[in-house]
This record gives sequence, C-alpha cells and structure tokens, in this order.
Amino acid sequence: MAINIKNTKDIGNDGVKALVYSRAGIGKTVLCATAPVPLVVSAEKGLLSLKEMSVPYIEVKSVADMAEAFTFITNSAEAKKFETICFDSISDMAEVALHDFMAVNKDPRNAYGKMADTIAALVRGFRDLPKVNVYIIAKSRRIVDDIGVSTFVPSAPGKQLPDALPYLFDLLMPMLVGKLADGKTYRYLQTQACTQYEAKDRSGKLDPIEEPDLTKIFNKIKGE
Repeated sequence: MAINIKNTKDIGNDGVKALVYSRAGIGKTVLCATAPVPLVVSAEKGLLSLKEMSVPYIEVKSVADMAEAFTFITNSAEAKKFETICFDSISDMAEVALHDFMAVNKDPRNAYGKMADTIAALVRGFRDLPKVNVYIIAKSRRIVDDIGVSTFVPSAPGKQLPDALPYLFDLLMPMLVGKLADGKTYRYLQTQACTQYEAKDRSGKLDPIEEPDLTKIFNKIKGE
C-alpha cells in the first residue's frame, strides 16, 4: 500500500454527513429542501411536503433500485451538480431491503443479517463520497434501560443496523418541537446528547440547539 499522509485541517472538506431522526410529522422531509442543491433518494410515499419546493428525487422500491441509484450518483456526470444527497428514509430503505431478502431466505435471521449488511454498506458508500454532503432521515424509537429510563434513538429493523447507525455520521440530531411563551411551537435540531435523546456533533462548532436549516448548519461547520 502506498502511504498517503494527510492533514486533519482538511477533514470536513469532503462534505458533512448527518442523520436526523424523529417521530412522524415533525419536518424531517421538509429539511431536505434546506440543504445545498439537494437530490432526494426516496423509499417512501412521503414527499408531498416538498411539492411546492421543486426538489429532484429518485424513487427506490428494491435493493436493485438502491444499487442503481448509488451507481448513478457516483458515476454519472448529471449527478455531479448535486451538493447534498438526502435519504428519505433509511428506516424505510431497510424495510424494503428486508422485504426483498425475506422473499428468498427461509431463515429470517439470514434475511435480517443480509439487510443490515446491505444497508450499512450503502450508508458507508455514500458517507465516503468526496465533496458531497449526505443527509439521512430516520424514524425514532424508544428504548428503556434496566432501571426504566427511556431514550429515543434512530430506528431501523433488527438490532445490528440501529446499533451501527449513530457511529457512521458526523452529526446525529433529533428533530424536536418546542413551545414559546405565547403557545406557538417551533422546530429545532438538538446536537448534544441528553438522557432522553441520543445526539452528537463531531465538529464541535454547533450550538446545543440549532435552527432546522441544513445549509446554515453545514456552512457553520465549514466556517463559511
């Protein structure tokens, strides 16, 4: 192997990789439209909230579709104009993959294992793309520890994939709803972990609570 010495000051120049999770209806899909020049890869019929925003998207309905989308995004000249690849959602893509593998595996354990390996490889492939941001949407689920404390984390089928997801991203943020003194609600992204929510910000440049605007967040991390 040829040794290539790099410098940590260049880390982040290949784009920011973020995962946002929440319960349904909070606004994770709409967040795609706030990203720099986005392309959405969608595994669910939940893009109506983007109808007035004219965001291009690819629909995937099978593992083969996911592989084809990856090839298009990584190899085609047309895809080079996009600055952010958005996945809506990784939870639904995992369900699609699980359905495909269940159809050809008599042992459900094999199907779950193949699904986890396939989706994790897909996520890593996009995460490692140079000079492109990646925004991945996930549903949330509640886990309860041995003493009854509840924590919300990203959701996906099985155990292997959900356990791996938080480690694959620069940013892991729950999208939450707050309430003002006058009773009006607002949405925000939480960047630091607490008892209730798993979160992280590897850049160390974000405030504990950030406005739900991916362009502003990415620029803040890049110092722009």
